[in-house]
Amino acid sequence: MLVPIAVLAGVAAAGATAYVAASTAVARHVVTPIRRRKQDVRILSVADDLSTIRLGGTGDALRVPGRYGLWFSQDQGYARLGDILAMDDTGAVTRILEEVVWGDIEAATTGRLSGWYYTSPDELGLAVRSVDVSTDGGAAPAWLFPAAERTDRWAIHVHGRGARRQETLRAMPVFHEKGYTSLAVSYRNDEDAPDSPDRRYGLGGTEWRDVDAALDYALRNGARHIVLFGWSMGGAAVLQTAVRSPHADSVRGMVLDSPVIDWVETLDFQAGEMRLPRPVTQGALVLLDSGWAKGLVGQDAPIGLNTLDFTVRAGELAVPILLMHSDDDGYVPAGGSRLLAEQRPDIVTFERFARGKHTKLWNIDPERWNAAIGDWLDQLELSLTDDA
Repeated sequence: MLVPIAVLAGVAAAGATAYVAASTAVARHVVTPIRRRKQDVRILSVADDLSTIRLGGTGDALRVPGRYGLWFSQDQGYARLGDILAMDDTGAVTRILEEVVWGDIEAATTGRLSGWYYTSPDELGLAVRSVDVSTDGGAAPAWLFPAAERTDRWAIHVHGRGARRQETLRAMPVFHEKGYTSLAVSYRNDEDAPDSPDRRYGLGGTEWRDVDAALDYALRNGARHIVLFGWSMGGAAVLQTAVRSPHADSVRGMVLDSPVIDWVETLDFQAGEMRLPRPVTQGALVLLDSGWAKGLVGQDAPIGLNTLDFTVRAGELAVPILLMHSDDDGYVPAGGSRLLAEQRPDIVTFERFARGKHTKLWNIDPERWNAAIGDWLDQLELSLTDDA
């Protein structure tokens, strides 16, 4: 039986419409700030003395050694977990329950793992005060950790997509030990700082302006030599700052933990993990980069994905970089990091982790992570002294 051409055309049009709708949904997801986090851990049981906890589910790092945070009861409670004690045939793990910080964990049934571990700067035992950084959108709160002695060495710490300043707290002790004043900043659309007019992420292409404002704050308060530390998308923002900021000559080095070096690689990888059809992924990339797609995606301007690719822009980088990434990241593939390290061995020190998951390198091996940063800062100090 012959199928009428009009019917075939209708089917094709319906298929095309479905792909456009799917591409739009993906593009909007990429740039829409995260407000609700997936509860992908099942809390199976808790020891009567609260010393251990048995967990199941699919949570990132659930079956990876190390110390983590556990948000539970729709983020109404928080606990700190230690290493794995046992794992059974079902995939359930028993971990040390180090501390229930708040909430009733015995009544909880679901949760999610976090690399944060610390949730408040007061938990570090370091002097700290809250300050405001003036950005083009208003006052962005930050935590200032002064060095033990007056110094012109500062570090500015920039968290990743969907995270907050707490993500960066793991780095404060090693920088304090090395004599740095640290500023843990917030930026547009992260639940702490003011929203941007379009309330959309720029994937580093707009957030760098708030990092630049933090540079200005540091310079006005005695900084001369500044290290930028970026986590995940914060790494993309830091890289943009290093090549676009009018204060870039004060940046003496960068530390990048699980950074997004190439957004196209990252989005392709994430789409593959979700088994999205290739045309959907390609369509989403086109929408993110198109001015005419503003009404569909909601962003004020195209992302400019090519400008965020530092495997292409590697030659523009000019300061020492400590780059840390794990082979099993699972969210931001390490390919871009490896390529950047190969392209710029003159400035990039690549600390490759075989296992660690996304932004959880400290959690699995804090001694190695701290040593890598400490040794790199020592080398940077020698170069700064030689230049003086």
